[in-house]
Amino acid sequence: MSSPSPASQAVISAGLRTLPSVQHCLAHLESRPDTEAIPTRRLTHCSRLFLSELREAILSGERRHEITRPLVLAELHRFVQEYHRPSLRRVINATGIIIHTNLGRSLLPPELGDLLSTTACNYSNLELNLKTGKRGSRYSHVEALLCELTGAEAALVVNNNAAAVLIALETLAKGKEVIVSRGQLVEIGGSFRIPDVMTRSGAHLVEVGATNRTHPADYQAAISDETALLLKVHCSNFRIIGFTGEVSLPELVNLGREHGLPIMEDLGSGCFIDLSRFGLMKEPTVQETVAAGVDLATFSGDKLLGGPQAGILVGRREIIRRIQKNPLNRALRIDKLTLAALEATLRLYLDEEQTLAAIPTLRMISEEADSVKKRSERFLETATAALADLCTLELCSMASQVGGGALPAQDLASWGIVCKPHSTQSLAAHQLERRLREVTVPVLARMEHESLYLDMRTISREEENLLVRSLQEALAQP
Repeated sequence: MSSPSPASQAVISAGLRTLPSVQHCLAHLESRPDTEAIPTRRLTHCSRLFLSELREAILSGERRHEITRPLVLAELHRFVQEYHRPSLRRVINATGIIIHTNLGRSLLPPELGDLLSTTACNYSNLELNLKTGKRGSRYSHVEALLCELTGAEAALVVNNNAAAVLIALETLAKGKEVIVSRGQLVEIGGSFRIPDVMTRSGAHLVEVGATNRTHPADYQAAISDETALLLKVHCSNFRIIGFTGEVSLPELVNLGREHGLPIMEDLGSGCFIDLSRFGLMKEPTVQETVAAGVDLATFSGDKLLGGPQAGILVGRREIIRRIQKNPLNRALRIDKLTLAALEATLRLYLDEEQTLAAIPTLRMISEEADSVKKRSERFLETATAALADLCTLELCSMASQVGGGALPAQDLASWGIVCKPHSTQSLAAHQLERRLREVTVPVLARMEHESLYLDMRTISREEENLLVRSLQEALAQP
């Protein structure tokens, strides 16, 4: 590596001499109204980190332009503000993907806010039976509700559906064989695969059938003295089309009864409401699955159910109690906030019409395209008045998705806004998309054909003013 030229060395030396001391940085930050309240310990850490990074950039030649003390202090101020900002933040979802895994999946009903605050900030009867005054079970707060809604004999809740599948397999089939159709060996988000979960559980996978077609005879031929369970996995995150065939749940239940084997179905993003009424593909509801005679069903609480992250197990009492006694259950149990949110969400299902209006996920799925269009038109009028000097906004038809590994290959007709910065700003759409991720209330939008799309299906009326302010902040940056 060649040494810097004398001129470059002079620039480097001048830049290093310009750097303020940590004490100078502290004095500057503590004099500013928007950083003076930050603890000195944090300001000191940020100053040292900022100066170290800037010094490295100067020495490497990355910072070649002239560096002045005012410029350094201004950059330090922005650095501290960003560094001190909470990492987990509210964002506006303008992607049109309703159950967006990266954005927290399903939204809880707003009215749950007070309930969660009360539960979090006060003692509760989490594991206390108020009638007897003795220790109770945390699962009692939701088990009766789940049984009432699904028709199951018993229920259990763990921290997510992968955990539900893991503890079920570990309890029912450790050291034994589990038969699964080859076309159902799915991979869910984060590269978690059914075969991998099964290996961790200690169960042995037996694949039957072909990728596209499996018959009852395939299961029949694979059953042996080592078989402990017949497993059906609902393919909620992909579709195989064409020459296909699978064994129905009633057929599998009959086969299990014939051989004295329990039947388990992993529903993935299980739902309680028939979504085909909204023009979507038919998904098996949890109630239908239980009624078909399955011994155990597992599903998520934070997908189509519209509640908090949880893995829910419903089925025969004897099987649920065996799983509940598994020591692994202690490691997978849910906390009081999840229980409070899940109980409140399940209570909304007691009135189906109330459910559609109150649970944001279902409200967004069921909203008709004409309704989204009208909201888009109203927003366009308001936003154009506020942003006319900065960008051009146009109404546009779009396609939303349910997301979250649910209802793949299906679009929901939607409407939204296309945002195009004025040419005088020399700001490309992809640059605006990046800026929107960096503003006070970040906005996640969709980039298509070098244009920025804001799908109004996933933007609530309460967020519209926030969205305008975020657009103004992003477009007004120098």
